[in-house]
Amino acid sequence: MSAPDLSLLAKRRFGPLFVVQFLGAFNDNALKYAMLFLASFTLYADAPAKSAMLATLSTGIFMLPYFLFSGLGGELADGIDKARLIRWVKMAEILFMAIGLAGLALPSIPLLLVALFCMGCHSTIFGPVKYSIMPQHLHADELLGGIGVIEGGTFLAILGGQLLAGFVSPFAAGAIATLLAVCGLLASLAITPAPPLAKVRITRNPFTSTWQVLKAGHDSPDGWLAILGISWFFAVGAVVASELLPLVSGTLGGAEHVVTLFLVIFSVAIALGSMLVNRLLAGETSAKFVPASALAMGLFLIDLWWATSGFVVVHPHASIAQFFASPGSGRILVDLAGLALSGGMFVVPLYAILLVESPAEARSRVIAANNIVNSLVMVPVVLIATVLLGRGFTVPQVIGMTGAATMPVALMSLWLRPGKARAKV
Repeated sequence: MSAPDLSLLAKRRFGPLFVVQFLGAFNDNALKYAMLFLASFTLYADAPAKSAMLATLSTGIFMLPYFLFSGLGGELADGIDKARLIRWVKMAEILFMAIGLAGLALPSIPLLLVALFCMGCHSTIFGPVKYSIMPQHLHADELLGGIGVIEGGTFLAILGGQLLAGFVSPFAAGAIATLLAVCGLLASLAITPAPPLAKVRITRNPFTSTWQVLKAGHDSPDGWLAILGISWFFAVGAVVASELLPLVSGTLGGAEHVVTLFLVIFSVAIALGSMLVNRLLAGETSAKFVPASALAMGLFLIDLWWATSGFVVVHPHASIAQFFASPGSGRILVDLAGLALSGGMFVVPLYAILLVESPAEARSRVIAANNIVNSLVMVPVVLIATVLLGRGFTVPQVIGMTGAATMPVALMSLWLRPGKARAKV
């Protein structure tokens, strides 16, 4: 972590935005995992198949708004003052979290799914504006650092939301998240204005708006390559995150606390990588380290396959201490940390390139296009991984295949210009 990165948190043109983003990501995950814990350990305690189905369904319901409303989110963020839009979104978040809290109190899975869909809508509208507002508030040499802090904070917030749901009751987790939604609204009041840079017509047809923002994202060759790279990063992250539990509990014979250890290492390492790359680039928006970071991601995934495939379970349901004492555990943890660290170094420059290569007046719509493509890439990749597991492939084998598939991404990223991207702020 470099001092210039963290110094942005004390500035009004960035600090309130970080707080709003951090609390929003925290709440998304606190609500989702509170629902899953309620289902797994209370409502469906005797029906694990229903719990597993609910986990898949909840992910799909949360992501559905990205396909339906990303275009609208991009148009809104480009067409009205971004600070005002953020406040509207934060007011809606309080209502959505109140619905979720009611679902946890009753308890009612259908009501919780409604709340989760609403939170997906919240994230869909907030996604473009949280990035597109930064070039209007940050200097060119601060942009990479700002993105790194946002990305690192997001993964720590995701981890925090997951851990909260595991340490307190589902209702308590929902109550805390609702309170934090109010805090998010208060923080949004301090965000400085960011007026629109052009007049934008809001398209009522979601399919038309989706097509238009995808076209906006495709107009810049470097920007489009950045979108594809970001999409692959999230696809890899989705595969790894979904397979951590079966990898630890099945292949490695670890207990629940070992899963938590893996999540902590993965999240913290991504956060460190997100801020380390800014220090290495000294604030320059550059693709210099992107190909090497993609290559490292692939190699760490492949080595994680080899390390876990040869792992011998010495202590079934091992504690953290017992897992550390098992031969080969250190190599596995190094692979996991290396994968996450290189992932953070890979994705942050791509976001910076995407922002500076986008026309200023259409920047939010380009980010919306990125969100749509992220979903279009991530969902099929996760489905392929699920099908492979259903056909008898092991979790380590699926991880190794993901690593092999990352190698062409490293090659593709060579086409990004290594030098400083053109600033279009």
